Amino acid sequence: MEYAAAVEAFTVHLTQVRRLSPATVRAYRSDLADLGRTLRDGSLASVDLEVLREWLWQATQRGDARSTLARRAAAVRSFFGWAHETELIDVDPSLRLVAPRRSKTLPVVASADGMRELLEAQRIAAESGDPVVLRDHAILELLYAAGIRVSELCGADVDDLDLHRRTIRVLGKGAKERVVPFGGPAAAALGAFLTRARPVLLARAARPTAALFLGARGGRIGPRTVYALVARVLGPVVGSDHVGPHALRHSAATHLLDGGADLRAVQELLGHASLGTTQIYTHVSAERLTAAYRLAHPRA
Repeated sequence: MEYAAAVEAFTVHLTQVRRLSPATVRAYRSDLADLGRTLRDGSLASVDLEVLREWLWQATQRGDARSTLARRAAAVRSFFGWAHETELIDVDPSLRLVAPRRSKTLPVVASADGMRELLEAQRIAAESGDPVVLRDHAILELLYAAGIRVSELCGADVDDLDLHRRTIRVLGKGAKERVVPFGGPAAAALGAFLTRARPVLLARAARPTAALFLGARGGRIGPRTVYALVARVLGPVVGSDHVGPHALRHSAATHLLDGGADLRAVQELLGHASLGTTQIYTHVSAERLTAAYRLAHPRA
C-alpha cells in the first residue's frame, strides 16, 4: 500500500474513531507527511526501524526541541501500531524506536495576588461600557474561574451558559462534554457582557450566531483573538511575552490545589483523562511552597 494513502486512512481513523482534536490531527498529519518526504519509494513497506531512526536523527540535526522529537516519535508509533492492527503491515517497525523524553518544564503560573489585581483592573476598565472591553473582562474571568481551554471557550454557545447555577457546558478533547462551575465575579462579568455588550457585537454580524463570545465584527470569536488578549494583559504579570490562555488554566489549577482542593476534583474540573496530567500542578505548588519556605524560615 502507498504510504500517503495509509496516512489519509489513519487521519480518518483519528478524526472519526479516536475523535482527537483538530489540532492533534493536524500535528500527526504534519509529522507523518514529513516522514513521507524521506521515504525511498513512497510505499508503506519501505519503512523500517533504520528509516525511522534516520528521520529522527535528521530532526535532531535541525535543532528540533526534545518535545518535538517526542511528539514525532509518538505520531509514528501510533500510526504504525494502527497499520499493524489493521494488517496493512506484517511487522510494526516503530516498536523499538526510542526518542528523547520530554523535558519536564513547569507551566507558567500567575500569583493569586497578581490575578486579583489583573481582574480588578479589567473590571474597572469595563465600567466604560465599551462592548469589547466588557467581552474581554468576561473572557478573562471565565478562563481563570473555570480553568477551561481556549478551544472550549471559543466553541461555547449562549445556551451552554447557566448564570443561575453558575456553570458552563463545554466540549473538551475527544468530544467529551463536561459541566464546569465558576464563581460570583465571573458570573457578574458574564452577566454584564450578555446584557450590555453581546447585543452590540451581534448587531455587527452578517448573520445571527449562537456563539457565546463574539469578535469585533460579530462572528464567533477565534483563538487568535483570545491569545492576543491574554498575552497583552497577563504577559506583564508573569514577566513573559510568550504567554497564552493556557496560563490562566494553569493558574486556576495551581490556586485550587494551593487552597486545598482534591486532586481528583481538579482533574474532573480540567477534563483531564489521566490523573498524571493533573499531577504537574502538585509540583508547581510544591515549588511555590519551597520558595516561600526559603524566603521566610530563619534556618532555611
